[in-house]
Amino acid sequence: MASTLPGDDEEVAIELPAGGAPMVEIRGLWSAFDTPERRIVIHRNLDLTVQRGEVLSIVGGSGSGKTVLLRQILGLETPAQGEVKVLGQPVGSLSARGAASRIGMLFQHGALFSAFSVLENIAFPLRELKTLPPKLVREAAMVKLQMVGLKPADATKMPAELSGGMIKRAALARALIMDPPLLLLDEPTAGLDPDSSDGFVSLLRSLHRDLELTVIMVTHDLDTLFELSTRIAVLADQRVIVSGTPREVIGFQHPFIHDFFLGERGQRAMELLREYPFAI
Repeated sequence: MASTLPGDDEEVAIELPAGGAPMVEIRGLWSAFDTPERRIVIHRNLDLTVQRGEVLSIVGGSGSGKTVLLRQILGLETPAQGEVKVLGQPVGSLSARGAASRIGMLFQHGALFSAFSVLENIAFPLRELKTLPPKLVREAAMVKLQMVGLKPADATKMPAELSGGMIKRAALARALIMDPPLLLLDEPTAGLDPDSSDGFVSLLRSLHRDLELTVIMVTHDLDTLFELSTRIAVLADQRVIVSGTPREVIGFQHPFIHDFFLGERGQRAMELLREYPFAI
């Protein structure tokens, strides 16, 4: 399966992995930051594979480098060592346009442009191509706006007029405007009340199914984790210590896993395993 971005100087064919080829492949990854005093190593020889169609959730303690890993998959940061491939290509070789057509990103707080309306925010990546008529860009943005559960009347609103849940939905529509096969989510339900969180999780589940997306999600919310994940990867000791279904991960002996999953919050959230057998 392949698609082409219209109007590129050179057509950019987006080939999805064939058969069992991974959507994302990370090998021997080192992430390090230099300070005046020393070099701080975040990841050391980290390996991770994400197959097409998965909802892979990444969990880990504070400072374990969850968001750093998302930014490297997106191509916003360069690892000190190792390789990150997206759809079989090194992510560093993708142009900004090529990356946008392959990967959508929902940032934790939405990251909407405050001076743009909702529709202008959603349309921004497509408008930046400068290859499509404004009317077509607007129509595509309206389709995505309604796809995420917003109303046509919301199109002219400014971000300051939106609720937290509406901000998340508008940001999600922007992440999907280029129809990327891979979607990255950084704490997608953070800051939402329970009802808004439940509605957003239901939306993500529907879009994953209907658009045949591959999703990589960072979250600390156990309800979201168990409701959406087909697989969980745990970051600890500067690497992925285990990946598997929730039950497989919970059975892995490690202090972080015990504290995160088997504390009081974890015990309550694990009740969801009975409601969502696909996560077992």
